[in-house]
Amino acid sequence: MSRFYARRRLSILATLSALVASVALFNAPSASAALPTPVSGATARGYLSQLTVATENRTGYSRDLFPLWITISGACNTRETVLKRDGSNVVTDSACAATSGSWYSQYDGATWTAASDLDIDHLVPLAEAWDSGASKWTTAQRQAFANDLTRPQLIAVTDNVNQAKGDQDPATWMPSRTAYRCTYVRAWVQVKYYYNLSVDTAEKSALTNYLASC
Repeated sequence: MSRFYARRRLSILATLSALVASVALFNAPSASAALPTPVSGATARGYLSQLTVATENRTGYSRDLFPLWITISGACNTRETVLKRDGSNVVTDSACAATSGSWYSQYDGATWTAASDLDIDHLVPLAEAWDSGASKWTTAQRQAFANDLTRPQLIAVTDNVNQAKGDQDPATWMPSRTAYRCTYVRAWVQVKYYYNLSVDTAEKSALTNYLASC
């Protein structure tokens, strides 16, 4: 093969590679806002070492003790605010309800075009918070936790995935999308650290193992 044809073949291959890359980029989930970026793996490991290890206690828990979906701005409550934040091209009506848009669920990699297919997950579940210290909080403190848009605590995800997670901690449940697990545990530890919540033995072990590779 002559040098001319060799160079031509390499040029064609480079062009095809660039085309494939651009197609992959086009087909990837469109960029959109998401939950606040959690602390780094190193910081999360440091936080985890400072969390109190204690047995959990669910006595007296009720979801009603955590006032949900307060007004954030105008007609928009917390759920609607997260849907707008986490979606792409979200259109809302006069009541701030999402009428169209696209949402990529970080937990399972599914994309949805109807807001009704999404739940707003409390990354650290309300019951888990109660078990690990929130039972001693005031109602105002529990409301702040349940509607926290500043920490990486609220995220729009596939509804049945959120329901399958329930009130489980990382010892028994993790996102099926492995690429998101490092983000998930970093966020979990950051939220628990900020709110001075404890961890149980199995939870700390799981978090330690996952954070080792973050």
